[in-house]
Amino acid sequence: MTYRSRFPALLLPFALLALIPKHALEVVMSPAEQQLRTLLATYETSLNAGDAGRIEQLYAEDGVFMPAGFATASGRSAVRGAYDAVFANIRIAIHFTVDELTVKGDVAYARTHSAGTATVVATGASGPEQNRELFIFARGANGWKIARYIFNKAS
Repeated sequence: MTYRSRFPALLLPFALLALIPKHALEVVMSPAEQQLRTLLATYETSLNAGDAGRIEQLYAEDGVFMPAGFATASGRSAVRGAYDAVFANIRIAIHFTVDELTVKGDVAYARTHSAGTATVVATGASGPEQNRELFIFARGANGWKIARYIFNKAS
């Protein structure tokens, strides 16, 4: 093969690279995935604001909150009480990252991790807060709600 016959073959990969779009590939989410991500963002905002009343509304009527190191709270009123107790003791400033989000009909789950800070109300002492979480969602007449939520410290 001569120089002239190899030259076009060497340029082919570079020519193909020029055809690749310069913008990032757009991720297409289903309406359910978008709604669930919005729900998680609202939960994050409400958690950071210490708004137990708003968080209560994000849970299904029979929702269950299973915080690490505390009793399980079943039903909206118990969930509200658990969050009221949490916020009486600590203030949270965290951000959730969705690691996995799966929708199967009217049930979905999200595996997330969070990082930020927690401040003890009584002392003002602050430190890092990192957890891994599992949310299970149910879709009902009022849209998507948190059906079950559990978290623990990442090891």
